[in-house]
Amino acid sequence: MTLYKYLPYFALAGFLLISRSGFAEEVKKIQDNSFLLEEAYNQEDGVVQHISVFQYLKKSKDWQYTFTQEWPVPKQTHQFSYTVPVTHLHDNDSTGVGDILLNYRYQAILQDRIALAPRLSLILPTGDYKKGLGTDTVGYQVNIPLSVELSDKLVTHWNMGATFTPDAKDNAGDKANVRGFNYGASLIYLVNENFNLMLETAGTTTETVPKNGITTTESTFFINPGVRFAINLKSGLQIVPGLSVPIGIGPSEGEYGGLVYLSFEHPLF
Repeated sequence: MTLYKYLPYFALAGFLLISRSGFAEEVKKIQDNSFLLEEAYNQEDGVVQHISVFQYLKKSKDWQYTFTQEWPVPKQTHQFSYTVPVTHLHDNDSTGVGDILLNYRYQAILQDRIALAPRLSLILPTGDYKKGLGTDTVGYQVNIPLSVELSDKLVTHWNMGATFTPDAKDNAGDKANVRGFNYGASLIYLVNENFNLMLETAGTTTETVPKNGITTTESTFFINPGVRFAINLKSGLQIVPGLSVPIGIGPSEGEYGGLVYLSFEHPLF
C-alpha cells in the first residue's frame, strides 16, 4: 500500500480533467467533501450523496473502508445519514463490518460565509466484539462542525465532538465505559472551484474506564495533506475523487499511510 507515492500523478490527472470543457453547463463548487473532518453543509433539497473512503496505515497494517449515504429530510435544514465501516485489524487478522452509525444533522447556520451543523449519532452494536470490530452495546456520538469562508480562495473547517459507549466489551468480553473526544481543523485552498488543495489535522483521545481495573487513555493525531477535484456532468451528477497522505505526529508519530476518497452526488429525480 503506497498510495501516497502517487499523489503528484493524481494531482496532475485532476488538472487535466478539470481543464476539459463540456462537462457541465454550470460550475458547482466542491462542498461537503472533506476526508477526516465534517464540513458544515447539509445536503441541498432533493440531492443525495454517496461517499466512500478507504484508509490504510503502514505501521499497523490496518485498513478501513467506510460507506456513507446522506439525505435531506426533506429539505436542507435536516439531514439523515448512515455510515457503514468495514475494518481490517492486522494484529488478530480480523476483517468485517464494524458498528454502524445512524446520523441526524441540523443546519443551524447557513449564511454567505459561515455554516454550522451539529450532528447526533446512534452507534449500533453490529460489529463482532470478539474480533475487536465492535462494542456489543449501543453508543452515542455528538459532533459540531463549523465552516468559515475566509475569502474566495480559502475555506476553513473546525470540528469538536464526543463519543460515549457504556458497558462496551473488549475482545475478551470485559466491560468498560468508553469516553472519546475528537477535534480537528482544516484549511482548503481553492485553486479553482473544481480543484482544491487540502490540509487537515485531526486528533482523538479515548478513555476506557473498566468496572474493575485501571483507567487507560489512548490518543491519536494526524496531519493529512491532500487534493480533491470535481467532475460536474450536465445530468446534475457531481463526482469528487480525492487522495491524501495521513501522517502521524505526537502520539501517532511514526505512523503514516494513504487515503482514497470518492463521492457521487446527484438529484433524487
